[in-house]
Amino acid sequence: MIDLQPNILNILIYVSIFLGILLAYEGVHQLLARKETHGEARNRRMKLIQNGASTDQVLQLLRDPAMMAAGEKAGLITRFRRLLVQAGLAVSPIWVVLAVSLLVLMIFFGASRFLAPELAVILSAVFGLIGPVIVLVAMKDARSKKLTKQLPDALDLMARGLKVGHPVAVTVGNVASDLPDPIGSEFGIIKDQINYGDDVATAFHDFAHRVGTEDAKYLAVSIGIQHGTGGNLSRVLSILSQTIRDRHTMQKKIKAISAEGRLSSLILTILPVIIYLSIEISTPTFYGDVRSDPLFPYFAQVIIGLTIAQGFILKRLVKFRF
Repeated sequence: MIDLQPNILNILIYVSIFLGILLAYEGVHQLLARKETHGEARNRRMKLIQNGASTDQVLQLLRDPAMMAAGEKAGLITRFRRLLVQAGLAVSPIWVVLAVSLLVLMIFFGASRFLAPELAVILSAVFGLIGPVIVLVAMKDARSKKLTKQLPDALDLMARGLKVGHPVAVTVGNVASDLPDPIGSEFGIIKDQINYGDDVATAFHDFAHRVGTEDAKYLAVSIGIQHGTGGNLSRVLSILSQTIRDRHTMQKKIKAISAEGRLSSLILTILPVIIYLSIEISTPTFYGDVRSDPLFPYFAQVIIGLTIAQGFILKRLVKFRF
């Protein structure tokens, strides 16, 4: 029988744990990163057409059910799926839930070695559940900002194509092939909807619903009105592009003008915390002598509440909606 030294046994245990985590990560990565190829999507569409499917049934390949539900009536799962779509993640919510569950377990087992089980459960629940949601919301905001920044260029490219006589589907296809993501992928979906039989107004309405930005809604409304009443679509897109650019310029000017106010609100919000910590570190007896007083908790709660209220009020004063 082989007698392993304790240090060698510990090394083998750590290596086994490392290999297990590496294999688990690779398996989850393969499940989440797998995407349908163009050939698979084309074959699925051709099979539907061969079986006598209608145009609406074929177009369901391009429409996410979560994006079709009304915002007020949408359930928690639908809203979570919509968040994934708007964040640019083409994965099933099931795999995201499995990945989050694995993250919670890993955080729990890591924290349980240093903390009590109750604190480890709370820590794993906070960081494992709230953390991914915060990341998804940040990804959604970043993608929306990037798409909004690309939209005027896309409209200018469409307007130039329409001026030389190209059809709408061709100009949309040019945007999909010439501009990078996320605007390229979104206009690629619009192009596919038009090619599969959807009208232009419906395709852009789905785009606005899918993206969820005000500029996309303006574009959908403009194209819907032009589609119903007629007119020079090239001029409409050019004017809308200039309007969006002017609006973004105004946003930057307002942020520059309000920068001093926003910085002041941040300083005034964190200043009481900094003062309290500095007093606790330099003179622990300053609050320590009165901490046993029965009225101390009430005064502390009032001060904390006023500090939080001050932060919210100052944030509202320097936040502009336009």
